[in-house]
Amino acid sequence: MAVIGSIIKGLIQVTDAVSSEPKPHEAQAEVLKNLLKKAKNTAFGLHYNFEELLEADDIKAEFASRIPIFDYNKINDEWWSKMHEGEENVTWPGKPPYFALSSGTTGKSSKRIPVTDDMVEAIRQTGIKQVASLANYDLPSDFFQKEIMMLGSSTDLKQVEDHEEGEISGISASNIPFWFRNFYKPGVEISQIEDWDERVLQIAKEAKNWDIGALTGIPSWTELMLKKIIEYHNASNIHEIWPNLMVYSTGGVAFEPYEKAFDKLVSHPLVVIDTYLASEGFMAFQSRPETRSMQLVVDNGIYFEFVPFKPEYIGEDGAVTPDAPVLPLEKVEPEKDYVLLISTVSGAWRYVIGDTIKFTDVDRLEIRITGRTKFFLNVVGSQLSVNKMNDAIKEMEQKFNITIPEFTVAAIKKDGEYIHKWYLGTEADINNEELAAALDKALQEANKNYGVARSKALKGVEVVKTSPDTFTSWSAANKKKGGQVKMEKVMNEEKFTEWEEFVNKQ
Repeated sequence: MAVIGSIIKGLIQVTDAVSSEPKPHEAQAEVLKNLLKKAKNTAFGLHYNFEELLEADDIKAEFASRIPIFDYNKINDEWWSKMHEGEENVTWPGKPPYFALSSGTTGKSSKRIPVTDDMVEAIRQTGIKQVASLANYDLPSDFFQKEIMMLGSSTDLKQVEDHEEGEISGISASNIPFWFRNFYKPGVEISQIEDWDERVLQIAKEAKNWDIGALTGIPSWTELMLKKIIEYHNASNIHEIWPNLMVYSTGGVAFEPYEKAFDKLVSHPLVVIDTYLASEGFMAFQSRPETRSMQLVVDNGIYFEFVPFKPEYIGEDGAVTPDAPVLPLEKVEPEKDYVLLISTVSGAWRYVIGDTIKFTDVDRLEIRITGRTKFFLNVVGSQLSVNKMNDAIKEMEQKFNITIPEFTVAAIKKDGEYIHKWYLGTEADINNEELAAALDKALQEANKNYGVARSKALKGVEVVKTSPDTFTSWSAANKKKGGQVKMEKVMNEEKFTEWEEFVNKQ
């Protein structure tokens, strides 16, 4: 059997060697042209005259000038909602066979994002690119014949009129190629179980029958699954069940806050590979082990634009202001935060996906997700992004030798003055005042604007410890368990009041 692994590894290495990276700016220009050509006879393409736009001397500039920026509510109200009324050829030719349900991190109501056959194929092709990049990792030949545990949402998609609905991980898993199904776990039957707790229980029962070499999934839910398997089999760590587990492919949120918690569940470190798969498309993946940054995929059905992430360009609701400057790929700079706009083969156009990113290496097209536009805490000029928060939390973990896998924060008024109130998910035996002082100090040292705010309008910092399980219970109560569901890191005052009432009932 090791021979099979050697053959697969050899094929991957050959594929990686012969595939040439596209020239990024040319690739993006070609992607945009192809998007416009294919959609020119849709209602959207006719409305914005794509035919004429294609004749422009500078298509990128003309595209940015003519087409407004859309968030979900705007494009859904004006365009996508027509698909649910039976219209076709709305923002992309034909009708989408799927809609990805995404409650994201900001509310109970699900967004319904079209997923076309072209997008399913684009996701598959990017997945193949990621597999080919494994040639860059020092993995043994027999790894390539191990099974892969894909912990996503249920693949039992809901039929609604002429399309199916589910989370993007369930849609992707329901479209895996036939040749991959022997490697895929938990398999078709278990993956169709809708109830997350029941699905994880069945995974735990079957775990010893599988030879898992790699995991994929959002960290918080993957951690809970691993704990359940370890508990069910009365094991000390997951490697007693899956001794050949070597790789964890994560995504959706930063892995660093969960790193120490994962270390307690394994007997030896895993190779962690970041991916950027959202309901709107597969946008980037980590292609080499020397970095935790991800390589943007610029030649596969998604055209990218970038808005400098500055307070004057972002509204309180996280929306991009109409006068915000927008840059094409060739004008981005390293280590600066940008709001990501995408136009895709699913008929999203200049769409604010809600994530902020920075380029760690412009030449390699490598990025890191730095936060969410709605998770930008700037009520009193503190200008705190999620990546700054994550860095401070990681510093506290190291300082006190504790784990804090989850947190949330809000700017609230106390005695007529604004304070930041944090809830930290930790079992640490440290008092709240000591944690608050350390967190405040770390943020002031890392963020000049936060330091200025603390000397003026931001009058204090409070910390409340709660069990990490409280955060998953909140997600389960407000949305559902598993899949793409992520915890909101920053809340407005109204949501924070609901959160505190929930915590007090636990």
